[in-house]
Amino acid sequence: MSEALASLALGRRPEGRTLVTASWVVGHKDGSHRLLRNGEVVFENGEILFVGHRFPGEVARRIDFGNALISPGLIDLDALSDLDTTILGIDHHPGWAKGRVWPRSYVEAGPYEMYSEAELAFQKRFAFGQLLLNGITTAAPIASLFYREWGETVAEFDAAADAAGELGLRVYLSPAYRSGGMVVEEPGRVVPVFDEERGFQGLKDAIAYIERQNGRHGDLVRGMLAPDRVETSTLALIQRTDAAARDLDCKFRLHMAQGAMEVDTVRALYGSTAPVWLAKAGLLSDRLIAPHATNATEEDLALYAENGVSIVHCPLVSGRGGSILYSFSACRKRGINIAMGTDTTPADMLMNLLAGMITGRIADRAPDQLRSADLFDAATLGGARALGRPDLGHLSPGARADIAVFDLDDTVMAPSIDPITTLVTGGSGKVTRSVFVDGRVSMLSRKVAGIDMEKARVEAQAQFDGLIAKYPERSWANPSVSDIFPPSYPIEVDTHG
Repeated sequence: MSEALASLALGRRPEGRTLVTASWVVGHKDGSHRLLRNGEVVFENGEILFVGHRFPGEVARRIDFGNALISPGLIDLDALSDLDTTILGIDHHPGWAKGRVWPRSYVEAGPYEMYSEAELAFQKRFAFGQLLLNGITTAAPIASLFYREWGETVAEFDAAADAAGELGLRVYLSPAYRSGGMVVEEPGRVVPVFDEERGFQGLKDAIAYIERQNGRHGDLVRGMLAPDRVETSTLALIQRTDAAARDLDCKFRLHMAQGAMEVDTVRALYGSTAPVWLAKAGLLSDRLIAPHATNATEEDLALYAENGVSIVHCPLVSGRGGSILYSFSACRKRGINIAMGTDTTPADMLMNLLAGMITGRIADRAPDQLRSADLFDAATLGGARALGRPDLGHLSPGARADIAVFDLDDTVMAPSIDPITTLVTGGSGKVTRSVFVDGRVSMLSRKVAGIDMEKARVEAQAQFDGLIAKYPERSWANPSVSDIFPPSYPIEVDTHG
């Protein structure tokens, strides 16, 4: 490590002007990214001052990252903020029999929080550290409500805001709420149950949270309303959410057009797809951010384009579940803004960009409609556009100094011809070398400010093991853990040791 790099203090902004250089820099000109060979970026007090070659002014330090790409920080608008339960559904089906939906017996017994308040607070901190390790500088957290009593709590999100401030991550926060949930009435029959007043109270709590937290920690924390899923939200709840988003001048995120259960439920309740239902109520607008669109019809996508709705594309978790977006290039041609999300473990945006390229080209049945740069744009410019943040997602004077540095000398990526193509097709979050958020050193040489990630990983596994042990309580007919989650192959143990 060079002397200049070693002088950076993890968790702090360097004093004075800092110049960083590398073999490649992603600059910005006329609304799009540009590649600068041996470029330079200068920032001070959280703001970028210069991007180009041969900075003419004085600097306090000059840091050369060598064979690397200096990039705008990645933006993740569906960023996992708990311990990932979707991995439990990779090889264990059907979901209604494997604890992915509450059985009626569990509902009648009274749902309860399966993690303590301290455990929930820890999970946010651990998840935020994982995001920084993967070059993600802005995140809108997402978590499962399957193991919750109902919605997320203000207390855990107060802790999340403090964790973001301490680790140095830009976040859009408020506790998720809902007015309903899905319940297994009998094998294969899943129905919605509603408690609308509970949803209204959750929205009220989220509004108060945003009013209190917005702008904290040097403006790293801002608000976003987060009703859970469209099939667990009543029309009145979404209407009140939309009105609150206007009053608060913030966005709201609502998962829809993402799965067969949702599509079937909404059609049974309202006689149409969710986007059509909301369009008739005047609830589609550029305030709305909508993961995942994998089950969107042509009519749904046309409505998204007409009303300025942003899609959050999460190709890894979608593809793992057997669905893809139809298609990335088709949505782009319609004029739909596409942002990216990870929504699972690992929180590896580069892995998602590769999955997006593969699934996008399969959907197009052609390799020439989707480029690596299109996906990189979605993870930077698309996310900033969805948030209404022209000062994020690019490196240019006046933008916030949210910077990720990716190594290009990893032997598994060799040979290379273009740094963006190299990262998208052969990279992973593990090549992230350093991260600056608002000019602060949030991650340096795989160490994250404010948390020991190796130690935290052990605690996370212990918490997850405790959750798995409780799955029989909330699975149909209460099978054993070994029946719910059988191993990939029979396990043999040493009986003589």
